[in-house]
Amino acid sequence: MNKLYIGNLSPAVTADDLRQLFGDRKLPLAGQVLLKSGYAFVDYPDQNWAIRAIETLSGKVELHGKIMEVDYSVSKKLRSRKIQIRNIPPHLQWEVLDGLLAQCGTVENVEQVNTDTETAVVNVTYATREEAKTAEEIPLKILAHNGLVGRLIGKEGRNLKKIEHETGTKITISSLQDLSIYNPERTITVKGTVEACANAEIEIMKKLREAFENDMLAVNQQASLIPGLNLSALGIFSTGLSVLPPPAGPRGAPPAPPYHPFAQYPEQEIVNLFIPTQAVGAIIGKKGAHIKQLARFAGASIKIAPAEGPDVSERMVIITGPPEAQFKAQGRIFGKLKEENFFNPKEEVKLEAHIRVPSSTAGRVIGKGGKTVNELQNLTSAEVIVPRDQTPDENEEVIVRIIGHFFASQTAQRKIREIVQQVKQQEQKYPQGVASQRSK
Repeated sequence: MNKLYIGNLSPAVTADDLRQLFGDRKLPLAGQVLLKSGYAFVDYPDQNWAIRAIETLSGKVELHGKIMEVDYSVSKKLRSRKIQIRNIPPHLQWEVLDGLLAQCGTVENVEQVNTDTETAVVNVTYATREEAKTAEEIPLKILAHNGLVGRLIGKEGRNLKKIEHETGTKITISSLQDLSIYNPERTITVKGTVEACANAEIEIMKKLREAFENDMLAVNQQASLIPGLNLSALGIFSTGLSVLPPPAGPRGAPPAPPYHPFAQYPEQEIVNLFIPTQAVGAIIGKKGAHIKQLARFAGASIKIAPAEGPDVSERMVIITGPPEAQFKAQGRIFGKLKEENFFNPKEEVKLEAHIRVPSSTAGRVIGKGGKTVNELQNLTSAEVIVPRDQTPDENEEVIVRIIGHFFASQTAQRKIREIVQQVKQQEQKYPQGVASQRSK
């Protein structure tokens, strides 16, 4: 007879409950059910049926609110020293298996179980409880792009805790300090039984794929706003894929040269980006490591202004650099806030950015009757605010406020800079003033 131990039972469970549950899963019990407080024993005359019951029920079935444990019943002395390993590939040599088992401790006995499955099953007895536990809890390691990990963890770690609870595993994730521009991946380590790790892997990969697909959708929807820019090459997104293929020329002609949207604007720009106060630590990183790495990656100067008061909800990030550096720096900041769950997983990250423009061009940005600014908002989906009664600063400049998600904000910034550039070119062409030239 093959006696099975059924553990982690609710006090409300009856013998009839167990008979019905086993029967519903086509694992009928022929013998007596010996029910104790919190556990029970049942007998199977055939070892194949016993293994099938363990694989079908253990850690997978809930009865009266508790997940059942099903395993071979062994003496108390051996229970914590004996483990069963299933699904061993038929091509695995026994010498290799012996070597793997020996890595966890001293093996007293290995007994092969005769089954009707293609894969092998063995019972292993270790010298001590600790060695058996080490062998049973084989760590599973998964590499994942840092851009996806925040959404796997969930707000306040809820997603990860849920997976741990449902699969009976312990999950840890490597430190952010291990990341670099050249190594954007973090190691997810899952500890538990082989079966528990396999179940956890399914749930982890489901969450990672969902985050990946959401990123791809965002990229595909927004990439056309800035033609010719390879977003993945800038390292802002977690996709790792080439988003925009090179444009093809006419048949027989070589491909058109790549379009560089920033090439005509090499000068330094200053953008003030406002982030949630609680996100400042994530942007700075331990001992300033993250903000320094970000500045090197983007080729920009990045500073966080002091708080204007004790209870402010936002802090200003001052970014100085040419347009491509602005794109990289701002993109990474938007991405970081998403990764670290400062916004709801389904919520788009929207931030406010301030850029300064000469007061003489503010009217052009607004347009007659607000036509230009309205068209700008319709094109980019960003909110653009140009205060009409704003007093120019010492450089005769005024602030334009831009509120929106990353692509909306970037496109609005570029369009406004284009308007300013056009005005500058006209002023250089007509030194006496554009207005006087028009009046002639």
